[in-house]
Amino acid sequence: MSEQKQTQAECDCLGIHALRNDLDGARDWMAGICGPHGLEVSCPQRLQFHHAGNVLRSMATSLGYVEYGTDVTVVVREDTPLNCYSISLPLVGEQELSAEGRLLLSDSNNGLILQPHENQALTIAGNCRKILVAIPRPALRKVLENLLQRPLDAPLTFQAGMDAHSGDQAAWWRMVKYLLSEMERTGKLFSHLYMANDLEHALIKGLLLSQPHNYSDELASMLAPSCPHYLTRARQYIHENAHEDLNLEDIERVAGVSRFKLFEGFKRHFGLAPIAYLKQFRLEAVRRDILADRSGRNISSIAMSWGFTHLGRFSSDYRKLFDETPSQTLSRIGRR
Repeated sequence: MSEQKQTQAECDCLGIHALRNDLDGARDWMAGICGPHGLEVSCPQRLQFHHAGNVLRSMATSLGYVEYGTDVTVVVREDTPLNCYSISLPLVGEQELSAEGRLLLSDSNNGLILQPHENQALTIAGNCRKILVAIPRPALRKVLENLLQRPLDAPLTFQAGMDAHSGDQAAWWRMVKYLLSEMERTGKLFSHLYMANDLEHALIKGLLLSQPHNYSDELASMLAPSCPHYLTRARQYIHENAHEDLNLEDIERVAGVSRFKLFEGFKRHFGLAPIAYLKQFRLEAVRRDILADRSGRNISSIAMSWGFTHLGRFSSDYRKLFDETPSQTLSRIGRR
């Protein structure tokens, strides 16, 4: 086999690079990556579009960096959907997603997912340089159906915001950054056909397991050890009533088992005692509300709406779980 043929046979990763100074050129290039969309630019003469990265050719997932050099708005319409899920995280600068009547700010600690089948507009600041991961719809559907062991009966829809600061979502972004860093080097290991396919599957599975979506509950139940019905009842009761003034007796009554058995089951399957599980669920809900809410509600009102009445203790518990105070979370969002 010639050296050229061997290189083609062994390589399953394609480098991509584009520089464009015109609106049509930038839009057409990104349409080839993500699918049809509108691109609005207030100062076309300032446009300095740059996209560089790699395509994992097993399922055509692309990873790279993109910047426009001036303020732009990407418009996606339901009647001309994207052909991929566009997942991005600014390294510098900000972007803001308008979808379903909500505004979601994205910075270096908060990523975004553009759903391919929804009306939405993404405004990207001129100084924004971001990581862009584009995963084709068929690739995500195929991997999810393999995990669920059945065909999907509705389009896969993710929660739009991604916490890139803590938790499993942050771990996924660290994996993306690591892959990008290695792909920029001269070594060929990650582009080898025996590696690229597994890397692409790991990337997609990691997203499905870390980022909430409309199949998350079913996926969790498929992958988790069999959970006794009394624990399922208790957990569902906590999730549905976490805003209320719950106590251990309420959870015990719904579970229908002894307190000892309830504690033993929660520890074995969830790693926490029932009340500790409730507190962590509430803290995670408060964090989601702080990151998503732009109505001006203060932290105290959000915390109290989730059942926290002792605000000093709430702040301490929040810091222990997320390694930052609620006000630090809020300050990272800011207002544009």
